[in-house]
Amino acid sequence: MTSFRQIAANRRNARLSTGPTTEDGKKKSRRNAVRHGLTSETVIASLEDAEDYAAFEITVTSDYDARTAVERELVLRLASLLWRLRRATAIESGLFRIQAEHLFQFRHRRRTEKSLKSIDDFYRFAGASGNGEQRGDDSSVGSENRTLLGYDPVVQGDDLTRSFVRLSNLPTYPLDRLSRYEATLWRQACQIMLTLRCLDQQKL
Repeated sequence: MTSFRQIAANRRNARLSTGPTTEDGKKKSRRNAVRHGLTSETVIASLEDAEDYAAFEITVTSDYDARTAVERELVLRLASLLWRLRRATAIESGLFRIQAEHLFQFRHRRRTEKSLKSIDDFYRFAGASGNGEQRGDDSSVGSENRTLLGYDPVVQGDDLTRSFVRLSNLPTYPLDRLSRYEATLWRQACQIMLTLRCLDQQKL
């Protein structure tokens, strides 16, 4: 058992500690929450900010009147689940953004490879129409010449739909796995909210 003398000594030592004084030390101390409790399970230190999560957690907990330890734990778990759902939405947006970049790179590469050939074919077609003049009717223009004239069906297609199809057909099925992940999180969040509602009704 701790003696009164040890308690007094601990208090004196605590007064001497002012915490980190350097910028580097203060930055490290801000990350202390990442290593404790649900925060360490929820926040990805290298990708997310523990302070952002702390603010989000406060916003969620302020909606509930948690009076017991069980209620507080449930509310904290709910905040963790809702944060992960936000992360899942960000992951989905990132997947589509990656696919959009792939489409852009594919089109750029295709146009670069075919640019010289397409231009040569276009001028050959214009010369064949008579006296080197371009014909007004472009109904007989080839597919490559239609690209130059702005008729490329790939460019005019729905990029969001194309990205969705590409993601759906990937061998790892990222959208399917992400959907199951979100469904699991929502199911747990709904169970906690229902439990909190039942506990709140018991207070009446």
